[in-house]
Amino acid sequence: MPKKILIIDDDKDLVESLSQALRFKGYEVAAAFSGAEGLRKLLAEKPGLLILDVMMETDTAGFEVASQIRSGRETSRYREFRDIPIIILTAIDQTTNSRFSLDQSESFLPGVNDFLTKPVDLDRLFEKITRILG
Repeated sequence: MPKKILIIDDDKDLVESLSQALRFKGYEVAAAFSGAEGLRKLLAEKPGLLILDVMMETDTAGFEVASQIRSGRETSRYREFRDIPIIILTAIDQTTNSRFSLDQSESFLPGVNDFLTKPVDLDRLFEKITRILG
């Protein structure tokens, strides 16, 4: 059975092209265009991996989504997904002119498995997905 990936990003063109590329590689793909929609789709679609933008409806929406998923609270609606792999895919360094890496920002990237900047290098993304999902 193919592994399902949920893309949460407000750039509809990027989501469409990335979805096509992932489907070509044999993955099932679901998409959401905001953090709130992404959390709803997470519950409905039950993906095996998230590709998550940071800046959507707010400048930190992606971080907020990751934090809600990783909270681990007994009352969390997302508790069953607390260990889901998350790849942050963002243009935050281009938009804010500040660069950071996963190593430098671990304290505010709760439980993120990997980090890539846009424009995305598909080969690197597929490498990371393969490493994470096997």
